[in-house]
Amino acid sequence: MKNNLLRELLNEGKPTIGTHVIIPWPRLIEYIGNTGTLNYVEFVGEYSTFTLEHLENMGRAIDLYPNMSSMMKVEEQGRGHIATRALDAGIQNLLFTDCRNAEEVRECVRLVRPETPEAGGIHGTGVRRVQIGSNPKEWSKLMNEAVIAIMIEKKAAMDNLEDILAVKGVDMVQFGPGDYSVSLGRPGEARSPDIQKVQRDMIEMALKKGVHPRVELPSIEAAKPFWEMGVRHFCIGWDIQIIGQWCQQQAEAWKKLIA
Repeated sequence: MKNNLLRELLNEGKPTIGTHVIIPWPRLIEYIGNTGTLNYVEFVGEYSTFTLEHLENMGRAIDLYPNMSSMMKVEEQGRGHIATRALDAGIQNLLFTDCRNAEEVRECVRLVRPETPEAGGIHGTGVRRVQIGSNPKEWSKLMNEAVIAIMIEKKAAMDNLEDILAVKGVDMVQFGPGDYSVSLGRPGEARSPDIQKVQRDMIEMALKKGVHPRVELPSIEAAKPFWEMGVRHFCIGWDIQIIGQWCQQQAEAWKKLIA
């Protein structure tokens, strides 16, 4: 079965870089994979529309690239169904949204891990895409190696951050300033200095507790201050944003030309 590059890099203590894909088109993953430049692609399922067939086809595309891994951002409602179907389709790692306390995070871990006495999960084997291509022992190993990332994007999650970071099986955490500002009753203030300070506080505590903080940014140019803090994991750019920015740039150049 395909190696999980993201897990390997984390285990080796190496930095990682990925990018976001919202359009559920396997060929887009192939375009990214053919560059040979990124460690993983994150399918942002929370913001996309997709079918189970899309997940399997994206899993097939990922399998073409031994030097690129994959992740899916899983929304709160129906997370158990989406998480297990994504993993068994071949998407190797998961980012869970909207957790508010350690018990909800433990449940996310249980959804991923196999239902063995050692792992303590509730994920059972079956006849799905990844399971067809592996024996139960191989599949169980894949589920135990899946990287589990948690969004810290609610006031309650920050209030319970130390307990969340102590949950066994949590590999990465990422601050979500947009939802965090909403949970404070301040929608639209994600970039305010005090909310950005909360992100730094989260990063500092995660590093102290030995959990990898990840930061998502529109471009790598914005990564330096986080790198200096000790952050080594970044997810850069969104496909639809890149397309939108390109269109805007061309429109502005056109206006200058015809003026």
